[in-house]
Amino acid sequence: MKISIQGLTKSFGATAVLKGVSLEIADSELFFLLGPSGCGKTTLLRILAGFHRPDAGELLFGGRRMDGVPPHQRNVGMVFQNFALWPHMTVGQNVAYGLEVRGVDGAEKKRRVLEALGTVRMDGLADRTPDQLSGGQQQRVALARALVIRPDVLLLDEPLSNLDARLRSELRDEIRRIHGETRITTLYVTHDQEEALSLADRMAVMLDGRIEQTGEPRSVYRRPVSRFVADSLGETNWVEGEVETATEESLVVRSRLGRFDVLPKPGLVPGAAVWLGARPGSVRIGPATGNAFACRLRQVSFLGGAEALVLSAAVGLSIKAIVPGSSGVPAIGTDLVASVHPEDLLVLPR
Repeated sequence: MKISIQGLTKSFGATAVLKGVSLEIADSELFFLLGPSGCGKTTLLRILAGFHRPDAGELLFGGRRMDGVPPHQRNVGMVFQNFALWPHMTVGQNVAYGLEVRGVDGAEKKRRVLEALGTVRMDGLADRTPDQLSGGQQQRVALARALVIRPDVLLLDEPLSNLDARLRSELRDEIRRIHGETRITTLYVTHDQEEALSLADRMAVMLDGRIEQTGEPRSVYRRPVSRFVADSLGETNWVEGEVETATEESLVVRSRLGRFDVLPKPGLVPGAAVWLGARPGSVRIGPATGNAFACRLRQVSFLGGAEALVLSAAVGLSIKAIVPGSSGVPAIGTDLVASVHPEDLLVLPR
């Protein structure tokens, strides 16, 4: 089911929550909305579900306008952050609830409940109650309850935020598997960049009721359009710079760390004030022929498979680097040379 969102606006009192949001979500796509609390992503999700009505704009499912269509007629499944299971019902009864509302009964209801529980790997637990389940199991039941109605659209509102790190990783894998099997058009709201980068077919980053950038995760991560987008997708070392030369073939930025060759970027001219950025994982330690700067190792943190380094640059800047744990780390206080490849540098207007 293709979703078309065109110029949606929504205010609560004097507070404008959505400000002309437009998105196209393809049929069978796993699409993520990423942004901080209060940016409007949950409000947008609830408009799709039919719980809120927009003040202006259009929402279409498969070309059909959703104006005035109540939630129970949209064939939308929704999974909430807090599981929202009925405590007095068994697992099977919780999953069957949506079918009963739709008039599905008897053998068909039983068959579809067992099918949905099998999809989320909860076979054999239909007779348990929610208080007999772990957090991860409860979220699987909530997902089965959304899937059992065979929705055209699946909406996930930060479904993993209440789980610990191990369960989040496990459920991420399950969501990827389930989407691969069902191919339901899915909109997933989160503030967790790792979830978005690891799961999304495409994603949109939201800020203050607007869409800042849309694209495939790798593209948005590697070529953010603003510092906000870059910082939403992970830590970045930033330094103020100025464009020294700019042609179709090359771009040179001068900063307190030195002169850096960067991949050409349209729209930048000599003298333009920019931010020069590098992800910690892009900072390399050791001999370099270009884009190098002197620094001193100030701090080391062991991350298991990697080491996090804090480098004190000659100009007083603090630079973070992530290096493989097997690469060997010099003693704290050692003078080093660090560098960043041109393709790994971010250049954004300031």
